[in-house]
Amino acid sequence: MDRSEEEQEIVIVGAGICGLATALALHRKGVRSIVLERSETLRASGVGIGIFANGWRALEQLGVASDLRKTAVPIQRTGEARCLMRIDLIRTLADALPPGTIHFGCQIVSVNMDPSNSYPILQLLDGSFIVAKILIGCDGLNSVVANFLELKPTKEFGTCSVRGLTNYPNGHALPHELVRTRRNGISVGIIPIDDKLVCWFVGQQTIHEDHAKVSQCPELIRELILQSIDGFPTEVAQLIEDSELESLSLTRLRYRAPWDLLLGKFRKGTVTVAGDAMHVMGPFLGQGGSAALEDAIVLARCLSRKFVNPVDCLHSERETMRMMHEVGEAMDQYVKERRMRVLRLSTQTYLIGLLLKPPSLLVKFACIVFLVVLFRNRNHTRYDCGLL
Repeated sequence: MDRSEEEQEIVIVGAGICGLATALALHRKGVRSIVLERSETLRASGVGIGIFANGWRALEQLGVASDLRKTAVPIQRTGEARCLMRIDLIRTLADALPPGTIHFGCQIVSVNMDPSNSYPILQLLDGSFIVAKILIGCDGLNSVVANFLELKPTKEFGTCSVRGLTNYPNGHALPHELVRTRRNGISVGIIPIDDKLVCWFVGQQTIHEDHAKVSQCPELIRELILQSIDGFPTEVAQLIEDSELESLSLTRLRYRAPWDLLLGKFRKGTVTVAGDAMHVMGPFLGQGGSAALEDAIVLARCLSRKFVNPVDCLHSERETMRMMHEVGEAMDQYVKERRMRVLRLSTQTYLIGLLLKPPSLLVKFACIVFLVVLFRNRNHTRYDCGLL
């Protein structure tokens, strides 16, 4: 073996919500894994994240729900819902993992299959290699692992989202609920995290042709958003004016098309994907985080039935082939369980996303009909991913 090459049993790429939740779910089942994170520290893109009843069921299984409930107030709606600070969720998941699970500064540049044993080989930016018996890509919408699986590229909605935080040192008087306002094709949402901190978002058509430049300049983001919400209530403008500059983020919304979710091959050998790498969708239902937590529970449950960390490092060829076959079966079961669930979520967000554009009357009518016929019960938060 080359000195720059090492072997690992289970490798998870990405220390975001899904990657950490998957590692923790496996840990709860007595299965070891490592998480490769390209950054040098824990990171959390975005500021707040809504977790609904289905997500809280998953967090209960992970054993971290009670701690996280202390960080955010409940939002008035059917079933449990709270807006968490994304970094609080990330840190809570990370702190529950065994020491040494997360390997920072490990950026994956490619994945290839070892022709001798069909194990995935990960090449890192520093030139080193990792041979993994099982590889799980939780590396977001620009997933290297998804590229290895030859999934179709994600698509743009043609809209963008700006998110921020506003802190009220003396407390705010906002109701504990999500308040949405929509005017002239612009949507503004306001949701409290606790009695002093408020998360807000603005969704609209792309606000500037030089997206990359604007996204790196919080002052410019705020200036352009304040210009775009001219005509909204003054308290909305004041909320954004008083926001914390370092919290502002501008994101172009992308999605994996529902038909690609229906037809995509989400497993090759002992490699699969979860979270946004599998099913990135629009934020219109607030289900991205909760769906990723569901993925973690289902994947760990399926894998733990087939895979047990071996005591010895050496395996016969027969044992290796048997292990790969069983892991492949477990991953197929995971994909089967998740496909229709995320297809429904993705289809619903896709239709809503079409309505946010200025569509033709025929397209608008068709979207409304499909939403009414297919999703009139609005029961996506009632979903239960089951026990770990």
